[in-house]
Formats: sequence, structure tokens, C-alpha cells
Amino acid sequence: MKKLLILSVVLVSISLTKAQTIESGSRSTTGYIKSDGTIENSSHSSVGYIKSDGTIEDKSRSTIGYIKSDGTIENKSRSTVGYVKSDGTVENSSRSTIGYVKSDGTVENSSRSTIGYAKGVKKEWAAVAFFFFKF
Repeated sequence: MKKLLILSVVLVSISLTKAQTIESGSRSTTGYIKSDGTIENSSHSSVGYIKSDGTIEDKSRSTIGYIKSDGTIENKSRSTVGYVKSDGTVENSSRSTIGYVKSDGTVENSSRSTIGYAKGVKKEWAAVAFFFFKF
């Protein structure tokens, strides 16, 4: 599976497009995601994109996955790799819980240990960054 986010992901440009910071469990910045879906690493280099239709692209604009409106996450072949439920529970393709994205942006693994932070990031985007497509 191609890698999408060097995020434990994703998200603060000081330009016109506002971005959100993605942090590791120790609170170090690992990336940013702009409101237009541009994903940047900690040095503000673009590493991927999440388009408004849910298409996930790598830095070369090749499609590597999809986020469907029902929270289903698919790889580039349209095979389901996981799900993000409305309550923030993240499941793999077998429907086993692999983590959680809480409403305050805290990202937890299946044991409820904090693995990162994505405050202000859509829960589906945070789940993709932390659990499914790592660039």
C-alpha cells in the first residue's frame, strides 16, 4: 500500500489557507493539513492531498486511496482498508477497532493510549493520516 501521510499527519500555514497541526504523542509537530486538503510534513513540504471528493493523492498527484462519505476508507484499488464511525472509532477492514479520534483531536490506539493530536482536523482525515496511509 502506498504511503499517504507522514503524519502520524498532517496539518499551519501562515498564508491565506489556514492549516491545522498534526502532533505526535509527545506533542512534536509531524505535519500539517491545510483547509484545502494539502498535506505537508513538518518542514511545510507538500506530501499529499485530500480532495473535496474524498480522493487521497500522494505528492505526485497519483491516487492512493479514497474517503467515502459514509466513513469507509479505500485503497487505490477501491478495496476497503477501514472505517471511521461517526463517534470517531476507527476500524480496520475486518471491523476490529484499531483506534479512536476524539472530538478534542486526541488520537488514541486500540488500547486507548494517546498516539497523537489533530485538533481541528476532520476525524476521517486524522484517521487516514494516523492509521491507514502513512507517507
